[in-house]
Amino acid sequence: MPSTDNRRTFLSGALVGAALAGAAVRLLLSPRLRVARLPGSSIAAPDAAGWVTDFLNAAYYQRPAADRRVQDLRLAQMILTTRWWLNGYRRLRAVDVAGFHRAFGAARLETTRTPRGTLDRDQLLEGSARLLGDWFPAALDDDRRRGWGIAFPTEIDRAAYRPEERLRHTTLGPLSPPLAPVAEQTWHTYPPVPMPAADRVLAGLLRPETWPDYGSELGRFTPVRDSGLLHQTFEIEIVGLPATPALVVLRAYVTCTRLLTRNDPAALAAHVDELNTGLANWGVHEPAAVPEGAEAVAAIDLTTHEGHFMGNARSRLVLFTQDGRTWLRDVGQWDPMPWPLEPMYQRAGVNAQQAFWGMETPEQSMLAQIALGTA
Repeated sequence: MPSTDNRRTFLSGALVGAALAGAAVRLLLSPRLRVARLPGSSIAAPDAAGWVTDFLNAAYYQRPAADRRVQDLRLAQMILTTRWWLNGYRRLRAVDVAGFHRAFGAARLETTRTPRGTLDRDQLLEGSARLLGDWFPAALDDDRRRGWGIAFPTEIDRAAYRPEERLRHTTLGPLSPPLAPVAEQTWHTYPPVPMPAADRVLAGLLRPETWPDYGSELGRFTPVRDSGLLHQTFEIEIVGLPATPALVVLRAYVTCTRLLTRNDPAALAAHVDELNTGLANWGVHEPAAVPEGAEAVAAIDLTTHEGHFMGNARSRLVLFTQDGRTWLRDVGQWDPMPWPLEPMYQRAGVNAQQAFWGMETPEQSMLAQIALGTA
């Protein structure tokens, strides 16, 4: 098992949360990171924080960089979430480590296939069958039995799933859109990320139960309502490293408050004009959300809930085509941040936004994972 200095303790909670745009810096994986703690996640109680993080580290973060696969991280997260569902929506506790040790402990001790203490994909699948049932590996590849970051034994089980149970241990605050005068708000965007065919990308985005399949090493989105995309609320878990030397997983919530497609071309055009005007008025060499000559395909507004790391904010995704290619980009819009959010954002959030929205590696970017997942 890794030493105390090598462990990264799972931190999550609504204390600060993290923006869709992200508020954590680029993930650094130094083995010297020290332990730190915050309350547990929506599916794991605080007393399970250590072993849950240890499991995720074994599946991804502590594996040699050349051997890491984001798909394996999502698999490990799905194993945890499926176990939570099989527990009758009871949060994972310290006692649950026994079952995980029986399923994965021996594989983590042997060194012929992977470095000691880590797990490759085959070992994750073998252990998941022991922990959850022989049906689990096959359900991973069955769209009829997979959704919300969970694999289900049957289609009937999937249909009976109650996503709102993730809110059982959370007080969801009211929406917190930007309220300051437009001239005082920050408007910012990032280079667009190339996508597969626009219809394929839009079809994927319109199915919120698939959004956990687009998680990156910096974060993921899990829907918590039994509804379509419009008015859907997402639980966000963002991984990052703040100013203190400790790995952090932060949790927050956003809701889709606007969904526009080419079915309403006038409304979509007006929305694009609003975005382009806001970026132009910001005046810091911000490019247009939809360039001249491009055609908007869809727009999705995600509005923060009270307690979000970014304060009052919106993340405004826009899908467009240009010269026969499809692109997806984010436009961030937020109010002036009060102390201590502003210094925290400057130290931790700026670089994370760039990575999360596609300016660094595909492993870190949610938009890049959307492209891969809908290809």
